[in-house]
Amino acid sequence: MRRAPTRTRAARRAARVRAPGRAAPTRAATPGRSEMNTLRTTRARAGFTLVEIMVVLLIMSGLLVAISQVLQSARVSRDTIHNIQESELVGPTILDMVERDLRALTVYDRDKAQWIRVVDRTVGGNDADRIDLVSGVNSLVLFEDKRQERALYADMNEVGYVLRRRPDMEDFLELYRREGFGVDDKPFEGGRYTFLCGRVLGFDVKCYAENGPDEEPVDGWNVEQNSEHTGLPKRIEVSLTIELEKRIAREQLKDFKDDQRVVTYKRIYRFPEMLLAAAQLEIVPKVPEIQPVAPTNASGGGAGSVLGGDGSGSGGPLGGKGDGGGGGGGNPFGGGGAGGGGLFGGGGGGGGGK
Repeated sequence: MRRAPTRTRAARRAARVRAPGRAAPTRAATPGRSEMNTLRTTRARAGFTLVEIMVVLLIMSGLLVAISQVLQSARVSRDTIHNIQESELVGPTILDMVERDLRALTVYDRDKAQWIRVVDRTVGGNDADRIDLVSGVNSLVLFEDKRQERALYADMNEVGYVLRRRPDMEDFLELYRREGFGVDDKPFEGGRYTFLCGRVLGFDVKCYAENGPDEEPVDGWNVEQNSEHTGLPKRIEVSLTIELEKRIAREQLKDFKDDQRVVTYKRIYRFPEMLLAAAQLEIVPKVPEIQPVAPTNASGGGAGSVLGGDGSGSGGPLGGKGDGGGGGGGNPFGGGGAGGGGLFGGGGGGGGGK
């Protein structure tokens, strides 16, 4: 077999040129050795070195530490402000309420054993005194009148302050304000209780029979009948111990220690001299008794009065029973006759008128 004649390179090139509508193929240029070395060097320099990464981490760590310190300072400042507000609001507010009730204490028309009572109590090893009195402060707890379906308040109420152990935390006491609508024959009992504070560590009430720095306090007042400590004391000292509550349960403040959370508030109230003088007099309103009027005898008769006649009579103070004389003496409404003893004048028939 004969082998087909092969075209020469020039013939093939000429054939491609002569073919109409066919573009001449282009040959891709292959990179040289120098270009390949440049490409490899660029790829090697595209990443970060270990030193650069360490520098970036160091900068970021410094920023995070600075931000965390700012946040910590803001948190501590927030909690410190919260504790300061608690210390300035809770205790003084409660003592202001106690003082307001003491200022409005009333002794008018009541037995001195029912003016005020202070009982010395201890609950769980903490002072938990109780104080009861009759105060002229308007009702803070409205009384619901079911018949008229409206809320009522009284001008005088039975007021007291009492503590009990906190159910969920035995280390603390709960302070309540007792208020009874109006005043009855048992002013130290009954009423409704309003919660005031739940982190109380002590509530101590001391009474003083006399004023002076050397006077010894009395823990109880008006507790026993026929006791020498009855009536009104000269002054009362109230001490309230509260542990401030943390804003967050796991909060740890560097500048606020545990012993600084326990704050004791004191208030001394002296009763005014006018009230003490009224207490010594024991002012009680006296109901007037109307005595019957004794009858008196009156003699003589009306001589020409407007509504009476002449004559003589005897009888009561406002008129009499007697005999009327003659004519009414020229009185247009008078007349004579026998007086029969009416309420405002003598009875009987009147004689001639005008």
